[in-house]
Amino acid sequence: MMKREIYKVENDKLIRQRRFCPKCGPGVFLAEHEDRYTCGKCGYTEFKKKEKSPEKKQKQ
Repeated sequence: MMKREIYKVENDKLIRQRRFCPKCGPGVFLAEHEDRYTCGKCGYTEFKKKEKSPEKKQKQ
């Protein structure tokens, strides 16, 4: 992953695109997977919440 994918500059301010690890602190980013966020340093994992899809009505 390149640094330009992690940071963004807007109005002369640096904006971080990724979340920090709550255990390791600032400077250690969480990797974003399809269903979770993980820290490569300490192994911390947060699972993403699944959105409930509307139930399809069955024809009777």
